[in-house]
Formats: sequence, C-alpha cells, structure tokens
Amino acid sequence: MKILLTNDDGIDAPGLEALAAAAECLGGDVVVVAPAEPHSGCGHRVTTDRPLVVEEISAGRFRVSGTPADCVRLALGRLVPETRLVISGINDGGNLGADIHLSGTVAAAREAALHGRLALAASHYHRRGTVIDWSRAADWLAGVLHGLGDRLGAGAGEFWNVNLPDLPATASPPAVVECRVDPSPFALGYRMADGGWYYDSSYHDRPRVAGGDVAVCFAGGIALSRLRVV
Repeated sequence: MKILLTNDDGIDAPGLEALAAAAECLGGDVVVVAPAEPHSGCGHRVTTDRPLVVEEISAGRFRVSGTPADCVRLALGRLVPETRLVISGINDGGNLGADIHLSGTVAAAREAALHGRLALAASHYHRRGTVIDWSRAADWLAGVLHGLGDRLGAGAGEFWNVNLPDLPATASPPAVVECRVDPSPFALGYRMADGGWYYDSSYHDRPRVAGGDVAVCFAGGIALSRLRVV
C-alpha cells in the first residue's frame, strides 16, 4: 500500500518524524509530501494564484511551497497518484472540536477523503509549557492505527481524527475512546493591547460537552472521531 504523509507544521517538524515511525506498523511504501514552512491554522486554504515549487530533498521526500491541502492535491494529482492512504500530523497541539475548521492538519486528511482515499489526521494536545515526548506519541499512534485495522476506511466521504492527550511521563498508555466531535464554540475572550485586539481565552478551559472529543482528550484519553468531508 502506498502511504502519503504530510502535516501543517512543516517538513522539518519532529511530529512528522514521529508520524513516519508510527506508520511503519502498516508496512506500506511511505512517501512524504509536506509544506516547506509551518501553516498552523491555515484551514483548507489552497494555492491557485502562483506556481507551487516542489523539491525532492531525498528519495520519496518532497518539500512544497504551499499549504497542507496543496501538498495532498499535488501528491494525488501528480507526485504519488497511486496513494491509497493519507496520514497528516502529528500536529504539535490539539485539533479538537471547532479546531477541525481551522486546522491545516485536518484539512489535509479531508482533502484526501474528498478524493476517495483512506485518510487520518493526528494531533497531540499539550498544555502550555509542557514538552511532547515524540517517541511515546509515535507508539500511541501506532497502537491506534493497528487497532483500526480494516476500519481505516471510515466510510465513503469520511475520515478519522485522532488527538493524543497530555499525560505525565509515568502514566500508563491511554485508552482509545471513539467519540463525537464537540460542537461547542470557542469562548469570545479578547483583550486590547498595542493598538489591537488579542484573543485571550484559555484553550484548556474551553467549553466542552461530556463524552465529546475535547472532554475525552482533556481527561487523558486518546480521542478518536469520525469526520465527514462536508
């Protein structure tokens, strides 16, 4: 199976290396097509008003001067059209609830599912000031991928969204909890400083509903959610 890896933190991000380690459990032929620069929060933006520059920096590893969705579109259309599975991540930060509309990580998986490929987005929530153990994250994600097995094909027009939790180094491996995406909107907190308004609401204290992906991940579980492309 040809597997395409991408992200929104850029091709040099440690989360992409952790994703490659996790994907080894699938035994496929892996190709990386990722943005040259970080594009966190870019959503599903695509580039149509300028050329995309592609560099093959090593065998099967391409750097693109575009967004995560650009990377998937170009890969499926030209670079790796035989791709069957696209995995995006592992994002440095959560992509829970309303985040799915803002996330370049999720957009890459959505673009793949839109074109009929198996697709999964993976992110790692962490509190401000904590450092992600990427080796542990790779192990956790490999467990999710292995556990999904034949269910990697979420369904026509569907794909998976995975969020790993922020846990102490001594914690036991977290349970994988299949859950719905929390529809709660972000709090509308802003403060005036330096002549403009800055968003000033706490990500960790965001509104949530019991049993939703936000609550599951914040409580220490791996949140596994099925998303639709539209």
